[in-house]
Amino acid sequence: MNIDSQFSGDTDRSDTRPILIIPYMWIGDFVRNHTVVRVLKERWPNRPVDLLTTSLCAPLVDYMPGVRAGIVWDLPRGRLAVARQFGLAKLLRKRNYGTALVLPRTWKAAIAPVLAGIPERVGFVGEFRFGLINRWRWGEKKLPRFIDKNAALAQPDGAPLPPEWPVPQLRVPAEEIVRWRQANGLGAGAAVALAPGSVGVSKRWTYYPEAARLLVERGLEVWVVGGPAEKGLAQEIVAAGGPGVRDLTGTDLRNGVLAMAAAGVAISNDSGLMHIAAALGTPTMGIFGPTSPYLWAPLNSLAATVVQDKSVLSCQPCQSTICKMNDHRCMRDITASEVAGIAERVLREVGARAMT
Repeated sequence: MNIDSQFSGDTDRSDTRPILIIPYMWIGDFVRNHTVVRVLKERWPNRPVDLLTTSLCAPLVDYMPGVRAGIVWDLPRGRLAVARQFGLAKLLRKRNYGTALVLPRTWKAAIAPVLAGIPERVGFVGEFRFGLINRWRWGEKKLPRFIDKNAALAQPDGAPLPPEWPVPQLRVPAEEIVRWRQANGLGAGAAVALAPGSVGVSKRWTYYPEAARLLVERGLEVWVVGGPAEKGLAQEIVAAGGPGVRDLTGTDLRNGVLAMAAAGVAISNDSGLMHIAAALGTPTMGIFGPTSPYLWAPLNSLAATVVQDKSVLSCQPCQSTICKMNDHRCMRDITASEVAGIAERVLREVGARAMT
C-alpha cells in the first residue's frame, strides 16, 4: 500500500531527523506497532525510526523491517519511577530525536520525551498531559480499532483513515530457522504450533490437549509455544499427545518467534503469539470467543478465524477477561475435532500451493 498521495506537501524527503515511537508494550500490540513504522517510513522515507521496548519485547525489533534500533528500557507499570524516567531521558537526548509518537494516552508515557528535549511530541489528549504533548490529536474515541488509534498518529493531523493499513511484517532469515531447528533437535517436516496462553482466562480455549492428541494421531508433529506461565498447560498437552508433542515454552520470546516462523501452521488464542505468527506469514488459526475478531485479529490475513457457530450468544463478544455468563460457551462449543480438522486442511492447502 502506498500512502504518499495522502500527505501532499507534508512529506518532506529531505528531513532526516530520527523518530521515536513510544508504544504499548503488550506483545500483540507491539507487533502491531510495525504498521505505525511502515506508515512513518512511507511518509518520511529518510527519517530513521526507533522503538522504545521492554526487554521482553526486544527480540521482535530484530525482525522488523524499517526499524533502526530498539531502545531497551524497562519501566515499572504501577509506579512513576522518577529515577528511571530521568535515566531514559538521558539516553534519548543523546539520539537527537526530532519527533516522538506517544501511543499510550497516559501521563507517564510522555515524561521521558519532555525531559529529553524532543521538540515534537505527538499524542492524543489524555490524563492532563498539557505541556507534555505539544502536537495534540483529538477524536481518539471515534476511531474504531486499536490499530486505527495508533497508526492515525503517524499521519498528518486531520488526514482521513486509509481503506486499509500496511500490515505488520516480521522477517526471520531462513538460515536462522534452520539453526534453531537443529539446536532443538527438530526435524525439517511441517509441524503444528499450539499457543495455549493468553492474557485473561476467558480467551483461553481449553481443548488443546485433545487437539494435540488428534493431530499426533494423524501423523503430525506438534509444538507447544509460550512463556513460563504456559509451562503447566504445556505439560498437560504433552501428557495427552505423547512423544509427538514437544514443549518449547520458555523465557525468551525469540524462541517463540522462531517456533512460529518454522511451523507449518499455528493455532492460537487471541494472544501476542497469534499476532507474531500472522506477521511472519505462517498460516495462522485464531480462536476467538469473548473478543471481537474485527477489533483484535491481526491485520494480516488469517488462515482461519475460529468462532463457535452453534448458537447465538447475547453476551458475545463481551471483551471480559473472566466469563460471567453462559459458562464460557463461546469457547467450549468449539470442539477439538473441528480445530484439528481445519489445521489438517490448512496444511494440505499449503502443501498443494508449494507444489504448484
